[in-house]
Amino acid sequence: MSKTQVRGRFPAEVGRNGLLVIAARALRTFGYGCTSVLLAELLAQDGDAPWQTGLLLAVASAGSVFASLMLGLFADVWGRRRTLIACGCLMAVTGAVFALSESYPILVAAAFIGTISPSTNDNTPFSGVEQTILAQVCPKARHTSVFTCYNVTAMASGALGALAAAALGLQPWTSAPDAAFALYAVLSAGTVTMFWHLTPEIEAPETARHDKDSRRVRMPRQVRLLAGLSALDALSGGLAVQAVLAWWFAHRYGATTAQLGLVFFAANLLPALAQLTAPLLAARRGLLATMLVPHTVANLLLACIPFAPDLATAVGLLLLRQTVSKIDVPARQAFTAAVVPSAHRTAAASMTSLARSIAVSAAPIAATTLLTGTLAALGAPLLLGAALGLGYDLALWRAYRGTPLAEG
Repeated sequence: MSKTQVRGRFPAEVGRNGLLVIAARALRTFGYGCTSVLLAELLAQDGDAPWQTGLLLAVASAGSVFASLMLGLFADVWGRRRTLIACGCLMAVTGAVFALSESYPILVAAAFIGTISPSTNDNTPFSGVEQTILAQVCPKARHTSVFTCYNVTAMASGALGALAAAALGLQPWTSAPDAAFALYAVLSAGTVTMFWHLTPEIEAPETARHDKDSRRVRMPRQVRLLAGLSALDALSGGLAVQAVLAWWFAHRYGATTAQLGLVFFAANLLPALAQLTAPLLAARRGLLATMLVPHTVANLLLACIPFAPDLATAVGLLLLRQTVSKIDVPARQAFTAAVVPSAHRTAAASMTSLARSIAVSAAPIAATTLLTGTLAALGAPLLLGAALGLGYDLALWRAYRGTPLAEG
C-alpha cells in the first residue's frame, strides 16, 4: 500500500469519535496556552501576593490529581461520555469564575474543581479517558499514528494559544487576563459540545463495566508498574523544565531575555515536528525501541549540557535534546494500550497521568533547592534529571525487553 493511500485512509480509520476527541483536546490546550501566559498577571491585578499564585496552582494540581484518580477508578462505570461532559462543564464554570470574580477563596475553589494549567502540558483528568477511547475506536496498527496526531495537534494549539494571549493584550475593551479566561470558558463549552456528540462506541465493554466493582481498589500489577515508571520519568523531566533551564542559562552563560526567548521558541517547536517521525520509527523498530532510543539519547544530551564551554554549545546541545525528547510520547501511549488489557486501559492511562502530575508538581521544588551555590554552578538539576531519566530507560527495558510488541 502506498504512503498516499495510508494517509488518505487516516481520517476514516480514526473515525468520528477519534476526530472529536483530538479536536476537543486541541481546543482545551489552546485555552491552556492562552491562560497560562496570563494567570499570574490576573492574580496580580486582583492584588494577590506571589505566594498566593503558588498556592492556587498547588490547589489546582491537587484537584487534577484527585479527579484523575476518580476517573481512573470509575469513568468506565459512570460512562466515559458522561464523565467527559461533566469535566468539560466544570472547566467552563472555572473559566467564567476566573473571568468575573476577584475573590481569592472563590478562585481557589474554582481551581480545585475545574482545570487550570500553568503550561500546555495536559496531565489532566481528560487525558486518561481520551487515550482509552482512542485506543478502543482506532485500529491497533494505527495507534502510534493516532496518538502522534493527538499530541502534535495539541502542542501546535498550545503555541497558538500563547500567541492569542499576546493578541488579547492589544484589545481595548477589558484586561487581557479577563478576556483570556472568558475565551477559556467558551472553548470549554466547545469541548462539551464535542463530547456530547460522541457515540456509544466509546464506552467500556459491558463485561468490563460489570467487573469493575471487583477491581476498584486492587490495581493490576501492570498498571502499578507503568504508573511508577511514569512518575520516575516525569520527575526526571521536571528537574529540567523550561523555567529551570532559563535560569541556569542566564546565570551560567549570561544569556539575555531576548536570547532565551528565541532559544525556547525553537526548543518548543522542534519536539512537535520531530514527534511526527514516531509512527515511522514504531513501524520499523517497534514500540519499545521507539520509546527508549530517543529518550536515552535525550538524557545523554541533557547530561552533557552542564559541561558546555559556552552558550552556543549549550544551546546546540539543548536543541538536539529537545528534538528527540518527545518522540517517545505517542509510542508510550500506544505501548500502554498494547500491554494493558482493554478492561484496565482507563485505569492505566489515568493512573500514569496521575503519577506524572504528582511527580511534575514535586520536581520544581527539588530543582530550585539544587540551584544554590556550587550545585547550581555544576548544573545539578540537569545532571540529576539525566540520571533519573536513564534509570527510567533501564528499568523500562528490563521490565519489557521480552515482551513481543508490533507497531501499535
